[in-house]
Amino acid sequence: MDMDHVAVTNITAASAGRRWPMLIVISIGAFLPMTTWFSATAIAPQLTQLWGISPAQGAWLTGAVQIGFAIGALASSIAGLPDVFSLRKVIGGSALMAAAANLCLLFAPSVDLLMVARFVTGLALAGVYPPAVKLMSTWFSRGRGTALGVLLGALTLGSAFPHLVSAQAAELACQDVIITTSLAAFVGGLLIFWLGEEGPHPFARSAFDLRHIKTLVRNRALMLANLGYLGHMWELYAMWGWILAYIRAGSPGLGIDGPGAASLLAFFIVASGGIGSIAGGIVADRIGRTATAAAMMAVSGLCALTIGLTFAGPLWLFTMVAILWGATVIGDSAQFSAMATELSDQRYVGTALSLQLSVGIALTFCSIHLVSFMAETVGWRWSFLVLAPGPLLGVVAMAALRRMPAARLIAHGLM
Repeated sequence: MDMDHVAVTNITAASAGRRWPMLIVISIGAFLPMTTWFSATAIAPQLTQLWGISPAQGAWLTGAVQIGFAIGALASSIAGLPDVFSLRKVIGGSALMAAAANLCLLFAPSVDLLMVARFVTGLALAGVYPPAVKLMSTWFSRGRGTALGVLLGALTLGSAFPHLVSAQAAELACQDVIITTSLAAFVGGLLIFWLGEEGPHPFARSAFDLRHIKTLVRNRALMLANLGYLGHMWELYAMWGWILAYIRAGSPGLGIDGPGAASLLAFFIVASGGIGSIAGGIVADRIGRTATAAAMMAVSGLCALTIGLTFAGPLWLFTMVAILWGATVIGDSAQFSAMATELSDQRYVGTALSLQLSVGIALTFCSIHLVSFMAETVGWRWSFLVLAPGPLLGVVAMAALRRMPAARLIAHGLM
């Protein structure tokens, strides 16, 4: 018995030592494919000039990815793919698919096929994001909020990266952004294929059964966590998707000169979410997930309400509010993923994550188009006001979840 105990202890210690290198591998492996998410959005002005894209079609540059992701994640959830197949193979194969679909933007002969390529990119990324969350969770039982915060920070940087490339690219050199992000996704897929492994806290594998979905939907605590996630998602991707257009519209009053400067500011605003995600994870592992998520949503909702007051400048005030918004609008996201892994039946964690993400991403399609409608109706300045109800709903959901006995399952009792 003593020898067995020593052997188990040695295995546990070895696994604990490997989890930090794996955190880096998984984060980089997820960051690289996610650069394709906003690759077309970051070069929307160039695509508009090249293709004569209308404002409504411009919304579809992001919206098509959202729909593709939602359908892909929902199909993955229904089929239970993350609970049946190797996470390494699912993530790696999906990343390679995203790279190929993104590269097709260079060869699309029409706007319609451009949108199809965007849809397939979203479909592929549904096989990267939820499985990466599950894979990271197999390496961290304690400290999961921090680990997922780092992962979400990497995913956020991936979403911001096209803006940085666009800021450096020559005018109308949109192929630079497409080639760079496609190559990044390809490398990310290979990295996960070669180095990605499941950790010492694996979730049970299961075969598909429609009753899995019913079990998850009847879990009231999980549904409250998902409701908070929906409020968070109502705000997140509409802000990310339109922040560059918002900056460009406000450029005269803000004193921003040139498209490169606007893209660079958009990069810093979205990328600030990387810091917010890591900080949110660290705080959540100390004071609780529901409290951290509620605080983040309260601040981000306030920013959505007040960003219009800074639309005409000064630039320093706009930047301060926008970066605070960028940090808090995503800073709670990892905690909803962590709650899904903690509150759901442990046999169906991958399905629970995919279901949560698919419904949340589908909702973003509505908010993205609503912001576009508001911009055309009342102007860009106050277009983000329609996002504020989302985080308010999330705060209410977190307050309700904290009162449930099942909340003790979150973060080892911290809630």
